[in-house]
Amino acid sequence: MEPLTEHRQVSGPVVYGFLRLVRVSTARHAALTASLSEYCRSHELQLSGLFTDRDVTSGPESVAFTGLLDVLALPDVYGVISPAMSHLGPKAIAAERGRRIEAAGSRLLLVREPRPTHPSVARGGPARRRSPGSTRVLDAES
Repeated sequence: MEPLTEHRQVSGPVVYGFLRLVRVSTARHAALTASLSEYCRSHELQLSGLFTDRDVTSGPESVAFTGLLDVLALPDVYGVISPAMSHLGPKAIAAERGRRIEAAGSRLLLVREPRPTHPSVARGGPARRRSPGSTRVLDAES
């Protein structure tokens, strides 16, 4: 009898990570790298490399982003993983980079999805304000 797929060495879709880290500590860099690795592990993705943009003045053509676009041209690359859209840069640059990733035929995967602009509409009810002392509790599966 053949072993189940979960018990075989099967590689998932290939993704590359992208971080924009301007003036962050090595601990923060390590934490963000670990979060990308964990996301890929839990979603059965193969994190094949990580590109880090550290230049505060770089536009959409930074060295790290150009390198990312180069690897997206390789066969069998599924997409790009990033902690949040802000890691692609300021809004205008992030939007342009997102378009270029999609134009390369790749998907952009975000660990944290963007927040809706109108929470009351997105949730189907009135927005609730939390008091400054409240703590958000996540259930065990979050």
